[in-house]
Amino acid sequence: MSDSVFKGQILVYSIVGCPHCKRAKQTLRGLSLPFSDVSLDSYAESVRQELKERTGKRTVPQVFFNATHIGGNDDLQALIENKEKLQSLIDDVKNNEPPVDAPKVPDPSLKTQDPEGEMDFTCELDKCAQLIRDLKMTDLIRDHRKGLTTYRNSFQGNQFVDWLVKTQTMERSQAVMRGQEILDRGFGSQIKGREDGVFVDDDKHLYKLLEHEESSALNSGVSSECEPRPASELGEDLRKLILALYNEFLSEDGKGVNYKGISQSPKFATYKRLTGELTRVAVETASREEKLAFFINIYNALVIHAYVEVGPPTNMWQRYKFFNYVSYVIGGHLCSLNDIENGVLRANRKPIGALSKPFSKGDPRLKVALHLHEPLIHFALVCGAKSCPPIKTYSAKDIDKQLTLAGEAFLESSDGCQVDVKKRELRFSRIFKWYREDFGKNDKEVAAFVSKLIGDGKKKEQLSEVMGHKDFKVSYMSYNWAVNSQH
Repeated sequence: MSDSVFKGQILVYSIVGCPHCKRAKQTLRGLSLPFSDVSLDSYAESVRQELKERTGKRTVPQVFFNATHIGGNDDLQALIENKEKLQSLIDDVKNNEPPVDAPKVPDPSLKTQDPEGEMDFTCELDKCAQLIRDLKMTDLIRDHRKGLTTYRNSFQGNQFVDWLVKTQTMERSQAVMRGQEILDRGFGSQIKGREDGVFVDDDKHLYKLLEHEESSALNSGVSSECEPRPASELGEDLRKLILALYNEFLSEDGKGVNYKGISQSPKFATYKRLTGELTRVAVETASREEKLAFFINIYNALVIHAYVEVGPPTNMWQRYKFFNYVSYVIGGHLCSLNDIENGVLRANRKPIGALSKPFSKGDPRLKVALHLHEPLIHFALVCGAKSCPPIKTYSAKDIDKQLTLAGEAFLESSDGCQVDVKKRELRFSRIFKWYREDFGKNDKEVAAFVSKLIGDGKKKEQLSEVMGHKDFKVSYMSYNWAVNSQH
């Protein structure tokens, strides 16, 4: 059904990454009802303020048929069941232009005019998210001392149950079930008591909301009241946002980054808000391809996030700290750059110069690690140095093809591979020396890996010519750790 059939309009106010917004829009499409999607992330504070005054709400989606405010996704789904009322509203939109008091699609001039504005709209809250919001407004969350240890921002199991029994007039067994739901859905965790993930109604067990976990993670304390999403879905939303930032603030060759520009971008503010969803993202059930794309994109974005907010490392000690401490909370677990690269993507192999693997035998993060290492990740991960490959984004659908192309492009550059036919010498990026076990047992096996991956052309022919001699040499170039900044 084309827009021309309608004299009026349907508006859906949304924010990036909101699953309830997505469902509302899918419902309207299923009814063949054209609508205008007003993404609040893209507009100035005045647009959000107008919506708050009109609806009295700070949650999305908010749906309007002409001047009639339907409400959120739950309200829209209830409307679908009331066929008579729904048809009446559709007829109104079909036959009548929006009245004067109806909301209007914001003027394009209002787009991205308020880079400093805070996004105070959240996803439409389900019962568990609303419970968390109500809990944070009580005095139950406070410091608790047990023996010699003080547990900050925690709450006792029995006090939580007492509160629900008193304020929501439910049985204690029901209240315990609500406490269990908080744990099961990743809103909180047990910090004292038996370690079996069971919510207990007593004064010995203490619990903490995930957003109150003390952590150095860059998304620590970024509250997300949206329900947990699959890594593939959240990863795609983050990928699109990262791609928009890259398109605006990367040099044409992908090797220079305007970090100052990123820090002032409204898109970056939206990205930071969306990282809150990483804390409860469902990663364990993702496929190999989904994990590859998700963690490569997150790694590269985390580096940029850290460069903007923490600053780049300038010496060897700072680089060690940077890769081991710069982190996000992903799926309830702290993941540093080192954990993502060596723990997840390299299938838990030792980092450079390390004596042990990132994840110990009982580490829950092993559940999301790849079963087999993928050597091509080294041509996609970008640590922020000038010798790194160009920055790109990756999608699960074509990840293996994309990684192969990234490898070919890197080897075609002088940073990746150089061939000296006269000296019968092959010079490779130091990446091949640092991670030699990913490419081969010795220099000749590394050369064979490069020969197989490099694209057809003059350099491949020269490489084959050099490798035709038994006494060819392999050396590794120095690494330029200078920051890949445009300014």
